[in-house]
Amino acid sequence: MAKGKTNALRILEQKKVPYELLQYSPEDGKIDGISVAEKIGEDFRYVFKTLVTISASKNVYIFVIPVASELDLKRAARVAGEKKVDLLPVAELQKYTGYIRGGCSPVGMKKQYSTFFEKQAQELGVIIVSAGKIGLQMKVAIADLLSVTNGQLASVIHEG
Repeated sequence: MAKGKTNALRILEQKKVPYELLQYSPEDGKIDGISVAEKIGEDFRYVFKTLVTISASKNVYIFVIPVASELDLKRAARVAGEKKVDLLPVAELQKYTGYIRGGCSPVGMKKQYSTFFEKQAQELGVIIVSAGKIGLQMKVAIADLLSVTNGQLASVIHEG
């Protein structure tokens, strides 16, 4: 199991944000969101993934969406005020965020990027996101996540 505090957890504690830490074993190599939800015994609808995008002008935007959903890049670009955004290549993830694939948290990145949470998160009240390390997830109130990341709610996933 993962040991030690991540940046994301340190920031939540520093800001006195309550969270529940959920751990799982990544040893079987399955770190996709649906597998993670099963491993932590939670409904996958509450588990969200953090996607990092980049625009032609090299602006980075963060989108936090349900694990079973797909980011609509056109909608994402529109809410970010860009003509177009693309997913950041996995090889560049650590350089921009300080995190690796499967352990990318919307909290505690190297820089504060514009962050958008899929609007249905508000209806759930509490969502589960990466705590900044493969094997660690954190359950946090969406209002607290919006506050800590300076995030916004937006409709950015493919419908249907």
